[in-house]
Amino acid sequence: MLVLMAVRVPISIAMFVAGTAGYLTQTGWGPFSNFLNTQAFARFASYDLSVIPLFILMGHFATQGGISKALFSFAAAIMGRFKGGLAMASVLACAAFGAICGSSVATAATITSVALPEMKRHGYSGRLATGTLAAAGTLGILIPPSVPLVIYAILTEQNIAKLFAAAMIPGIIAMFGYMVAIAIYVRLVPGQAPETDEAPRLTRDAIKGVIPIVLIFLLVFGGIYGGLFTPTEGAGVGAASTFVAALIKREITWDKFKQCFYATAESSAMIFLIFIGADLMNSALALTQVPNQLASVVGSWGLSPLMVVAAILLFYVVLGAVMDELSMILLTIPIFFPMVMTLDFGMPKESVAIWFGIMVLMVVEFGLLAPPVGLNVYVVNGMAKDVPIAESYRGVMPFLVSDTLRTLLLLFFPAISLWLVKYVG
Repeated sequence: MLVLMAVRVPISIAMFVAGTAGYLTQTGWGPFSNFLNTQAFARFASYDLSVIPLFILMGHFATQGGISKALFSFAAAIMGRFKGGLAMASVLACAAFGAICGSSVATAATITSVALPEMKRHGYSGRLATGTLAAAGTLGILIPPSVPLVIYAILTEQNIAKLFAAAMIPGIIAMFGYMVAIAIYVRLVPGQAPETDEAPRLTRDAIKGVIPIVLIFLLVFGGIYGGLFTPTEGAGVGAASTFVAALIKREITWDKFKQCFYATAESSAMIFLIFIGADLMNSALALTQVPNQLASVVGSWGLSPLMVVAAILLFYVVLGAVMDELSMILLTIPIFFPMVMTLDFGMPKESVAIWFGIMVLMVVEFGLLAPPVGLNVYVVNGMAKDVPIAESYRGVMPFLVSDTLRTLLLLFFPAISLWLVKYVG
């Protein structure tokens, strides 16, 4: 699998080919053909999977509907008076956009198109501007709705609403952590930001521009946690209401409308193809009994449960250098999740499952920033033609420090993630 990935074979195909070889070696053609005959339908007949394209569509409507401009204008008016204020405003805008978009790449690209020209015009360095936007884009998956979190919920049969609730406080901590990192960085490293920004005025139009976002967020998550509809139905309500908001703003055209569905189909097909490849790979691994033997070996080491989870998280950080976040979750959760559920953390099993999901979410976003892959860094750097990629990677380093501190905090204090879950009916 890793060899195929190294020669640029798509990850889904790499997993499918490797899984096919492993399955055929152990069972032969008959069982393999029966597996293929039933597995695809069994996987995609799940009603819960429809939440993925609906949240993706919601994000595309928000992107094409011009909502990002209003978000950045509002955030810049609030934060612009501080040193590094426009960078902090980008973080705020990404956090707010992430509340109606479950993709980090879409969040980073959308806010970059608005914020990057403004930061350049005000004299921000390419390093700080691109590093900030790449890191802040990860808030698209840290703040619900989150497509990786939905996939984790489906794989582990956990409650999506409770996982969204558990991700809320860590996502807010991430947002403030990034803003603190910016404040420290611009004071320690001179020349990265202007001494004083010309703060934009908070106009009536800027306030009116964020009202649809607030209403959509309250409608979707208020409806989910108020018991009016399920998360899947909430995704449909969110997509429809975001489309209505885009119509009211008169930003969406017929061509943009069609592009929203094309882009959603492409993203969903990519995710579902990874599902098939990961299912085959995991089934081949299950036949080898490697996951069970791995759990037995780890149990024989006598490590504390926290040490085991810490080792798993470190493995995710390393794996993130060669794989995207969805592929990592689909490939590893069937192996690691049963192992974690056998450990005694002094918490109910459901709480352990939810907390572990949040921890996985925290570390897979490292892969979106860290070299040599750093998908968010590539996306943002591609939109900043005059900034070398090495400068963008240097720009994300302060945010990786913030990510590390936040991950350690959530690792040793699970109650931070689980506090809000207690109030979810």
